[in-house]
Amino acid sequence: MKNYQKYTRQYFEVENPPMRWAKKSYIDKAPIWCSVDLRDGNQALIIPMSLEEKLEFFKLLVKVGFKEIEVGFPAASETEYEFCRALIERDLIPDDVTIQVLTQSREHIIAKTYEALKGCKNAIVHLYNSTSLAQREQVFRRSKQEIIDIAVFGAKLCKEYREKTPGNFRFEYSPESFTGTEPEFAAEICNAVLDVWQPTPDDKVIMNLPVTVSHSMPHVYANQIEYMCDHLHNRENVIISLHPHNDRGCAVADSEMGLLAGGDRIEGTLFGNGERTGNVDIVTLALNMFSQGVDPELDFSNLPELTELYERVTRMQVYDRQPYSGKLVFAAFSGSHQDAIAKGMKWREEKDPNHWTVPYLPIDPTDVGRVYEADVIRINSQSGKGGIGYLLETQFGLDLPKKMREEFGYIVKGISDHAHKELLPNEVHEIFLNTYVNITTPLEAKEIHYVQKNGIQTAVTLLQNGQEFTIKSDGDGRLDAVTNALKAFLGKQFTIKVYTEHALTISSKSDAVSYVGIEAEGKMYWGVGIRKDISDSSVAALFSALNRYLNTAKK
Repeated sequence: MKNYQKYTRQYFEVENPPMRWAKKSYIDKAPIWCSVDLRDGNQALIIPMSLEEKLEFFKLLVKVGFKEIEVGFPAASETEYEFCRALIERDLIPDDVTIQVLTQSREHIIAKTYEALKGCKNAIVHLYNSTSLAQREQVFRRSKQEIIDIAVFGAKLCKEYREKTPGNFRFEYSPESFTGTEPEFAAEICNAVLDVWQPTPDDKVIMNLPVTVSHSMPHVYANQIEYMCDHLHNRENVIISLHPHNDRGCAVADSEMGLLAGGDRIEGTLFGNGERTGNVDIVTLALNMFSQGVDPELDFSNLPELTELYERVTRMQVYDRQPYSGKLVFAAFSGSHQDAIAKGMKWREEKDPNHWTVPYLPIDPTDVGRVYEADVIRINSQSGKGGIGYLLETQFGLDLPKKMREEFGYIVKGISDHAHKELLPNEVHEIFLNTYVNITTPLEAKEIHYVQKNGIQTAVTLLQNGQEFTIKSDGDGRLDAVTNALKAFLGKQFTIKVYTEHALTISSKSDAVSYVGIEAEGKMYWGVGIRKDISDSSVAALFSALNRYLNTAKK
């Protein structure tokens, strides 16, 4: 690809990193979560949310369980200011929830920020300024010391305004563009701010170390986080916060490795909305923990509800393949995948294990508000007998014999392939009914009588091409007697190779279902009978199989 020479690495590596974090294999507890949907996410929307939409979204975030929610940049616009005031004046902030507001290191902006917070019980004032080499040289054209002075100036003002504004206010500082900043300078400027704020066990300070623009592989970020943890003043009274953006598609990995390296807190958004490629997707990050047996301390048990509200108020769309939340992430079209899932689900029913280990499904879809019947087994030309059989069994109570599943699988695949479309469960069921169930052409049983004498004797009244006939025979059982009568009447030889039956459990009618497979002229023909009585359903299945054989023989 042309022009690759114009690019270079814009990050600064930690020299001889200890990489203690690399010895850990999983995150064992939930971080402090902070949603930035209403600030970072909202500012990235083509059409920002209205006041009422933001209020609705805020209530959703509270319902999910967020205890820290960044609500905006009150000094940036009247809409942002009014939203903050509406939350406070309408008393919509629960006592255990802290709102967060963003401010630059400028006095009139800090003053406006504290004005917006009047009457608020709990808030985080989030101060930031850019620190990267690129920003210092190209945007601000200032020295390192001048950049430090900006941060210290803002830190002092935040402290002054806190002292004269009632409320429980905590501080957060972000060296924006942290990952493009030399680690030594990042530590120096953060420590300068910490020296002003003097955190204590009862008044901890949040140091937010953002991946404002993603430049490196995730392990580089983890090394940077570990370096900061080792070099910050009052580390025991500092909450290390991570705010990864997704420019390289690494935001989740950056977050997970950053937490292993000492991060305590995550700022992100639902479904990863945000500037450019977005922020870290908190849904994905939290459910990754959930899938490892760790309580994320957020409630995503109804993802469809979250998705609906999110798409409506943001006018964004959750991608069909987005982890956990996309429409197709639990769907299996491949025959081998469907077969493995169906067998895995059967195994769970038999063994009742304590842990979820179903192949191809990292979590149980029902734990996030999805349903197996609609989401897991999807039927198209790539599907197999296992998935199609599983769908018929779970949704329609039909337990097909193994060889019949195989034959019907090919029929469904052929129809889907020819139509170039996915088949919905009801369509698959309709194909099954039309193909196998209660087939009455060219032979239809009108009336059957049985007498128990030297086995079973039967008299069958049937229609063939509009003509009525009564045929008689005997056998070891009812089905055998009817079979013998039909053989004599037709002058054809066929053998019942498979017969199974069961109650149609997924039905208010509690019908009986019988499956018959007959062998005639070296081939198998299947038929199904569904009737109130098991004897009637077995004869209906026999007639269905025989009619399928006779109709095939005509062609």
